[in-house]
Amino acid sequence: MAKLRRRTISKRTVEALPVGGREAVYWDSSLPGFGVRVYPSGSKVYLVQTRAGGRSRRLTLGRHGLITADQARRKAAQVIADIKAGNEPVLHNGASPADAGPTVAEVAERFMTEHVAVRCKPATQRQCRDILDRYLLPGLGNVRLGQIGRERVAALHYSLHQTPTMANKVVDLLSRLFNMAELWGIAPEGGNPCRFVRKYAEPPRERFLSDDEFRRLGRVLAEVEAEGKVQPSAVAAFRLLMLTGCRKSEILTLRWEDVDLDAGELRLRDAKTGARAVAISPSARRVLEGLPRVPGNPWVIASTKPGRRVTNINSPWLLIRARAGLNDVRIHDLRHSFASRALALGESLPMIGKLLGHRKVQTTARYAHLALDSVKASAARVAESLRADLAGDKEAPRSAG
Repeated sequence: MAKLRRRTISKRTVEALPVGGREAVYWDSSLPGFGVRVYPSGSKVYLVQTRAGGRSRRLTLGRHGLITADQARRKAAQVIADIKAGNEPVLHNGASPADAGPTVAEVAERFMTEHVAVRCKPATQRQCRDILDRYLLPGLGNVRLGQIGRERVAALHYSLHQTPTMANKVVDLLSRLFNMAELWGIAPEGGNPCRFVRKYAEPPRERFLSDDEFRRLGRVLAEVEAEGKVQPSAVAAFRLLMLTGCRKSEILTLRWEDVDLDAGELRLRDAKTGARAVAISPSARRVLEGLPRVPGNPWVIASTKPGRRVTNINSPWLLIRARAGLNDVRIHDLRHSFASRALALGESLPMIGKLLGHRKVQTTARYAHLALDSVKASAARVAESLRADLAGDKEAPRSAG
């Protein structure tokens, strides 16, 4: 949360306020509800907060430099009086709160600092920052949050329609930003303009390896390992991905202290859906036993650099999949293929969810069509076994009467 401080707000005190790595709000000691927010970017924005009708409202008055501390104080007093009287406040030059609120860039910095950095894993943090820097801030960074309506969001979404998955991700992130702004009292309740944007249908991302493709992949892994073209620990990582159904990040961040061969478990402390245990099959156990335990290096997939782990297996994967003739297969598809093989062997969807560490049933439901395929195949085998008998009954000679 933003820090709370109290002092007399004046031109001198505002200009002397320190700029830190996080936002800080300083409240005026003489006019309750009047304050100034200091952003990590160095921007200082006057604000007013008051309560009416059982709910709190926080409005932006303007940036320091565009209005003075005295002007902001007078506007704050007027806003407080307007809201208490049941009137909609009017800010500088007849502008509404929407025209005087924080910009998308200002809210984005708070969003990244107070929400994403606290609640999201590093990979998600990087993805959020990338979407902000590439898609949202260039066009919307200087736009006031309250000035963004449905039409603008729809236009942004449409501008990315040739990449539907990314278009949906951009709107999702903008929607989350609006939701947090609403929670912080700097956006009106129920005013998220992203709510009405209809998402694009996304092309299926699942790719499942056939039995023959698994064999080809296994053969190539053995070849590149023998030839020394791929680091042995990276080869082991691919084998563990195929044999456990784990996520790439779960295998690459696995420590030896999390491996219990006696209990037959991998204890994932920081998995995407929370801590969980993964059963070690005999095949996975052999892979783990074949890996050296490097003194001073806690990582299972150890780098050649002292004390470090392998952090990127994308490059060797491009080599491996090209040699195996699997250019359309992503590393994450190994996890999908683990699930499809389990279904083919008759495992239930709830069991698949446990194997993969899914927290929600809906996540495992994506494999329902594979389960139906197995049912269809089973029905076909039963029907085929009956076909000859039925044909035999039909062609059986009648007894002479």
